[in-house]
Amino acid sequence: MLCADQNFDIAQVIRFFRSKPGELIIYYALEESEKSNSRGIVEVCPDTHRITRFLEKPQEGLTASRLASVVFYCIQRDTLPYMSDFLCLQPRSTDRSFGRFWEWLINEKQLSVFGMKLPTGFQLIGQVGLSDYTKWLTHYSSKQKDSLSKPITCRSYARVGLMGNPSDGFNGKTIAMTISNFWAEVTLVESQTLVLVPHPLNDPTEFGSLQDLYLGGLRLLQATCKKFYQFCSKEGIALTKQNFTLKYDTNIPRQVVSTCSDTCFLRMKAQQDLPKPTRANFILNVETDELVITAGLQDRVVQVYEGLIYMDFSKNLMEEQGYGNYVSMDMSNLPLFWLAYLSDPSDSGRIHSDVRQRWLSGEPLVVEAMKTFAELTDQARTAFQNRDWSCLAQLMDRNFELRRSVYTDDCLGPGNLKMVQLARQFGSAVKLPGSGGAVVGLCLDQARLVEMRQAFQEAGCVFCLIVPYNPSVSPAGGQH
Repeated sequence: MLCADQNFDIAQVIRFFRSKPGELIIYYALEESEKSNSRGIVEVCPDTHRITRFLEKPQEGLTASRLASVVFYCIQRDTLPYMSDFLCLQPRSTDRSFGRFWEWLINEKQLSVFGMKLPTGFQLIGQVGLSDYTKWLTHYSSKQKDSLSKPITCRSYARVGLMGNPSDGFNGKTIAMTISNFWAEVTLVESQTLVLVPHPLNDPTEFGSLQDLYLGGLRLLQATCKKFYQFCSKEGIALTKQNFTLKYDTNIPRQVVSTCSDTCFLRMKAQQDLPKPTRANFILNVETDELVITAGLQDRVVQVYEGLIYMDFSKNLMEEQGYGNYVSMDMSNLPLFWLAYLSDPSDSGRIHSDVRQRWLSGEPLVVEAMKTFAELTDQARTAFQNRDWSCLAQLMDRNFELRRSVYTDDCLGPGNLKMVQLARQFGSAVKLPGSGGAVVGLCLDQARLVEMRQAFQEAGCVFCLIVPYNPSVSPAGGQH
């Protein structure tokens, strides 16, 4: 057999085999040109990775699966006697094949057999000649040389929270939108060793004081790479042993939103094998488990799905399926939103405070507030659908006042309150977009925008008009 990249990680395969109470079959996804009736086809449970059915060169229509066995098996010692039983049942030599053996073992004997997916395709399996092997070897060698000279770059966009509870860890609802003003970009190129390149500005090693100490984006990429390998090992996704050099760039101010470079990396490495809800959960786990960062799903969901996203994190949804209900909304003819943030975010307040603990304790004020946040979000969704921007502006103001009542002025910080007050002087709706040190607004009187921008700049803030990022009219994730 010939694999597109035969140098896959055998150690990872063995670890996965040892973690499962059964046999192991390696499989891959057929290319469009390959016919399923030329391979042993497996049907795999996506949750347990158990092979539920094996079909040896099935006729068209017998299965919808396009996952093919590559004649690479790991068999436990206790299972070997089954081979003698199988051979006794198959007097004809033409029926004595490994494919028929697995078909009998899985479909009839109901033995526990698990599958691990390879990241690349196979072209030659079975009876082939030297000329066939040489042809495909030359083909893949040329492809590999081309890939070495072609870096892969992927971009993810920042998001702003337009409606909902301040953190989605309250089983609430939110609406958020990706914006093209701010982005993080990751570039990956194959190399002899694995190299993570520090950013010249965002990964400093010299600081003015302990107060200025900032851990840059490199630690996020390191944690993502580590977690990605562990995740694939656990979930039955084999990786090649190819190394790479990884570098990133971003123009996202820390006080606007957290960096999304881990989203870029994951989109490049696992877009086909990881569904979007799984990707969002994975990115959150990198930050909460590996880096012990206080974070919620909202940011990760909107950066994975991209666009204007309605998110429902209701308790029953999260418990039943492990993720919420995520709906992409129409982005045509949106009103003009603006964003302002503090040049110095040091007085942006302590956003999360003790509200989550109060909510977990069942404090009526907080519990009722979180229900109201969800209600405001549903109303805002209707306002978006009806293009009722006056209603949306009122809801944004109510959203901020509700947040203020729960978190108090001390937690929101004088800088945030100053920006809110300034925006209201110009008749603009305004709320916090999620992070401290920034505000997002909707000004229906566009004639006052220039005057409002000047007032913010004179107050020492950065002011910009939001450019929504719509994935339906742009390349997915900015990959090129």
